[in-house]
Amino acid sequence: MGIPVSVIGGYLGAGKTTLVNHLLRNANGRKLAVLVNEFGELPIDADLIEADDGDMISIAGGCICCSYGSDLVGALMELPERMPNMDGMLIEASGVALPGGIVSALSLLPDYDRASVFVLADAETVRDRGEDKYLADTVIRQLQEADFVALNKIDVVSGETLQATTAWIHQVAPQAEVLATEQSQLPSDLVLEWPAANMHKHADDAHHDHCHEDGHHHHRHHVEHDVYVTWRAQALESVSPTQVAEQLADVRSGLLRAKGFMTDAAGEKVLLQVVGRRFEVTPTTADVGDGIVCIGTDAVIDHEFLATCLRPYSVDETTAEH
Repeated sequence: MGIPVSVIGGYLGAGKTTLVNHLLRNANGRKLAVLVNEFGELPIDADLIEADDGDMISIAGGCICCSYGSDLVGALMELPERMPNMDGMLIEASGVALPGGIVSALSLLPDYDRASVFVLADAETVRDRGEDKYLADTVIRQLQEADFVALNKIDVVSGETLQATTAWIHQVAPQAEVLATEQSQLPSDLVLEWPAANMHKHADDAHHDHCHEDGHHHHRHHVEHDVYVTWRAQALESVSPTQVAEQLADVRSGLLRAKGFMTDAAGEKVLLQVVGRRFEVTPTTADVGDGIVCIGTDAVIDHEFLATCLRPYSVDETTAEH
């Protein structure tokens, strides 16, 4: 199992810097490496910085921030040695960068898991920029390369504008799950999908997976304060990991994410990951017990369907408003 990565993208002024700082303040014990394009516009709040050592800055809670400049691959190859105990990585793309290029670079390096891409979009300006003859190509391609679009700054637009902008994003980027937010306040457990510190050991990736994507398009409902629901499920009986992943990735579940460890019929440990309608089941040597964490919004989740999916498990449910 490689190092998990979340890529933070979005056009200039969308709220990427605010999100990075929010995640660092809510890392919940995770030791994160943050990669930024340039230190000239350092995204880290001053009160979080503990030490500045040239190209690497130490951040409260055991995190670090590094600049990759023009050599992203070099920085990615070097970081596991510089921070061998990292729990995960955040990469903040520049405002005009395409996150897909970062994902492609990561795919060449065996130390890293497939990245999840979060693209922030300014609810007030994204549609105008997406229809501008000079900016549209970049803005729309950013949206189309996202797993999640965080429609940010919804507090400064009318309900009618929010609805129209949401519909437009669904039209130009149907593959993405759309989340409405203010001040880039996405739940840290959603963006930092990997478990908190000390919940697992980093292990070798067995380079075998079962991947599934489906063409169904699922529109999300938006309210000014989404209530996020988390299920923490411990296995009670043996079930097929691939079957569980298929069910959790079903459009009817309404889940945003699910991640956990299971034991297959052969007694081998596997890592299960679900992002929207996509899932992967990957062999791993991680020394952990079986269990799955699922995250979704209360307004969208089909509780009855999800209960059926998780019937072989003992489930604890918690809610939080964001």
